[in-house]
Amino acid sequence: MQLAPSARPTRLRGPSRLLRLPGLPALQPLPPPDFQLLMLQTKYWNIELRKRLKPVKNMDPEAEGPPIIKVTPLQQMLASCTGAILTSLMVTPFDVVKIRLQAQNNPFPKGKCFLYSNGLMDHLCVCEEEGSKAWYKKPGRFQGTLDAFLKIIRNEGIKSLWSGLPPTLVMAVPATVIYFTCYDQLTALLRSKLGENESRIPIVAGILARVGAVTVISPLELIRTKMQSKKFSYEELHQLVSKKVSEDGWISLWRGWAPTVLRDVPFSAMYWYNYEVLKKWLCAKSGLYEPTFMINFTSGALSGSFAAVVTLPFDVVKTQKQTQLWIYESRKISMPLQMSTWAIMKNIVAKNGFSGLFTGLIPRLIKIAPACAVMISTYEFGKSFFQKQNARRQQY
Repeated sequence: MQLAPSARPTRLRGPSRLLRLPGLPALQPLPPPDFQLLMLQTKYWNIELRKRLKPVKNMDPEAEGPPIIKVTPLQQMLASCTGAILTSLMVTPFDVVKIRLQAQNNPFPKGKCFLYSNGLMDHLCVCEEEGSKAWYKKPGRFQGTLDAFLKIIRNEGIKSLWSGLPPTLVMAVPATVIYFTCYDQLTALLRSKLGENESRIPIVAGILARVGAVTVISPLELIRTKMQSKKFSYEELHQLVSKKVSEDGWISLWRGWAPTVLRDVPFSAMYWYNYEVLKKWLCAKSGLYEPTFMINFTSGALSGSFAAVVTLPFDVVKTQKQTQLWIYESRKISMPLQMSTWAIMKNIVAKNGFSGLFTGLIPRLIKIAPACAVMISTYEFGKSFFQKQNARRQQY
């Protein structure tokens, strides 16, 4: 049986091998695909998807980073409060051991004052009566710093390493909270006005924040010292303060403010400037947008050490002036005219030479470096924690 011509099977004819269908024109051949162009387009879209779906962690710090999530002032206060308490818990035992060793070698008589440091502030403490059982008068027979640590823990319990700490925290924690919160708020304000890259912002913000904290705390510290020297009721304390204000004016409540500012303001300016510079430099070396805990810790320790060395002469003068002020006031002797900061500095140089202004350099570094490192790294960690919390709230 033969098929009709229209039903014949399709054949490939000639060199072109075109497919012919009955009643339809021949199909044109497709051009060969450009595989090189296809691969370039695929690679481009892969890169674009990675950028949008999974941001790269290590990038150029100078490039535009991710949006910054703001931290509220209350969260800054909570972070600084946590850092202040943790710093005092870590630094105070070293100062307690130092005072115990000093009291063992040269027993403190009644009325003698000494400085007690909790890593946040220096507090003027006054010795009590001879028969009292004050923590710094307990016998120990220590042979050195390590021996003192071990004997205090073994004989008196580990809590004795924090003797005298609670009363000082009443002053130190609010001062630290005011200081760090004001610094961050002033920094944000100045950056919005002057730009992000203005290098003088940490200096200005550090100076203003420290002056504000010292001004607020100075009268309270004076009252605390009075209460420690003698047990006053609140009514007696109010009468004492009123009498002092009526005799010497309101300015008398800020006696000792000037030497404190001369020490703390330069320290604050140098500390914050060097801290910000070191933090940016270490981030650039590590290729990170945000500093890690160790970068904050290292920057805080180095900048605190440098500022402590430069401002040590003012610390020596402040300590001596505080001590002399207490002696004159407790004995009700009028303060001599040569009690000014510069006069005390000249007397120190005349008696002990220029090196006298740097007395106690090593103990100050041992105290300041870890205190600054722990405080700033804990504070930055707290702010980072609140930033993540705020970012999650914005997502949902």
